[in-house]
Amino acid sequence: MAEISGGEVIARMLQKEGVEKVFGIIDGTYFGFYSALHRLGIEIVTPRHETCAAHMAGTYARLTGKLGVCMASNGPGVANILPGLVVEQADGNRVLVITSARRPTIMYPDRGGSYQCFDQSGVIGKIGKWSAAVSSFDRVPELMRKALRKSYEGRPGVVHVDVPETIMNGKFKAAVAFWEPHQYRNTVSPAPSSAQVAEAAQMLIDAAAPMIHAGSGIIHANAYEALRRVVELLHAPLTTSWAARGLMTEDSPLAITMPHVKLNHKVRNDADVVLLIGTRVGETDWWGKPPYWRHPSEQKCIQVDLDGDMIGLNKPADVAILADAKCFLEMLGDELERRKGEIKLETRQARVTGYARTMKEERAGWDKALSDMATPMHPAHIGAVCGEVFPKDTVLVADGGNATIWAMFYHHVTVPNTVISTFKFGMLGAGTSQAVAAALARPGKPVCCIIGDGAMGFHSQEVETAIRNKAQVIYIVLADKQWGMVKMNQQFMLRPFKTMIYKHLDPDETINADLGEIEFDKLGQSMGAHGERVSDPAQLKPALERALAAGKCAVIHVDVDPVKHMWAPGLIHFKKMHEEPKG
Repeated sequence: MAEISGGEVIARMLQKEGVEKVFGIIDGTYFGFYSALHRLGIEIVTPRHETCAAHMAGTYARLTGKLGVCMASNGPGVANILPGLVVEQADGNRVLVITSARRPTIMYPDRGGSYQCFDQSGVIGKIGKWSAAVSSFDRVPELMRKALRKSYEGRPGVVHVDVPETIMNGKFKAAVAFWEPHQYRNTVSPAPSSAQVAEAAQMLIDAAAPMIHAGSGIIHANAYEALRRVVELLHAPLTTSWAARGLMTEDSPLAITMPHVKLNHKVRNDADVVLLIGTRVGETDWWGKPPYWRHPSEQKCIQVDLDGDMIGLNKPADVAILADAKCFLEMLGDELERRKGEIKLETRQARVTGYARTMKEERAGWDKALSDMATPMHPAHIGAVCGEVFPKDTVLVADGGNATIWAMFYHHVTVPNTVISTFKFGMLGAGTSQAVAAALARPGKPVCCIIGDGAMGFHSQEVETAIRNKAQVIYIVLADKQWGMVKMNQQFMLRPFKTMIYKHLDPDETINADLGEIEFDKLGQSMGAHGERVSDPAQLKPALERALAAGKCAVIHVDVDPVKHMWAPGLIHFKKMHEEPKG
């Protein structure tokens, strides 16, 4: 009977699950774990902050479809990782976090005054899907199996195993059986019944104006092609949650993109039958309620989700289907193909043509900003120029308040699963590490990170992580030296009439909304990155081309006009989103 540490048991179980990378800062409290990872050939990616480890695990999981694993040491390490776990749970990314804990004789419960001790499992259990504290070596395999089972059940989120350092690092004589994943969790995607598929198909065929609304469930199921096929067979417009933007190419007139907020409302009010798939229909989807959606009494709803708790959560479902999104869409596509002749396309085509015309007209209006060649530049240029310079399959990471809005309005998505942000949480600073993880998830491809100067200030040290890990992230920092979204809100609260007339207030008329200068290009250079600063829109494209040609991480400091940056498009809709819809 060989001696083995609890940490090595965990590492070997992760190896069985096909885990290739673990994100976290190394620490002696779980040496038994990460030294085993190292021996087994599982790469340990170390950011500069534990919160960033959680964001990296979540982004890696979202882009690869694999389990994202992160780790943190007891006490301060776990305290540091908490904000990242909150975000990854909210955004629905499959993250397993392994933490060390103080020895059982002084913890659970805390003896009182124990060093680096708090209720780690209790706290993470409140913010994640599931958490357990290991009480003995014998229970490590059992609780790890349960954690992995929970990771793949229902909606993806955060699952946690807390292991005392004495168990993590201690050696125990034991014959541990390492089971295959199919021996302790379901590895077959749940499919709908043929009767459910037939019922859904009949409703969608009979509909005068069907539409599809899809969320991140399509990403986790890798169901892009199956979705596109159904959308095109039905000739039904597709709307998405913000987090699921780009599920099908935005070159298609059937893709009603999120920046066209009023048009999204119209499409959702026109529809008499809606297929909801892989989405909770949350607040950024206006809860599925009038006046932004047609009243349920006039709109039939088919809802498909892997997690039963999501069905009928915010919008009543007439047909509720518990199934994997890809399985359902493939079966639905086959049924629609078989009954193709029954689908009446004329009125649907006319309706979609009208929607496409609206999008074209709105885009022409927004693009007028691109003729503004003043210095410092109009922020509209950044997203547009990035679209010209970066390959179409480049992952865009957007971070910040107004910076994210400008990026979303001027970025065109043609390849699915290439937009990363914390859309559910709006967490500032996550983008620096998300971008590194995106580069590691798709090696050999550059990553574009459009980020505000406020957000960049949260975790700018992750530029060094990008350099150390040879991640070609191009950070484009929109610098206006203010908390722009907050400042705009203050201006309307403090002096609304002057704000409307002059578009801005004097510096002494707002409250602590201004920031000092940080030369982000030089900050990047100090960590080994290529760095440039640009204010003239005519110089932006050459600067980005040089950054790409550098072949490594780059930081481009872009001075944007602070007033124009503050007046980001669609802000009125963002404000209205926080009002409870009626009906």
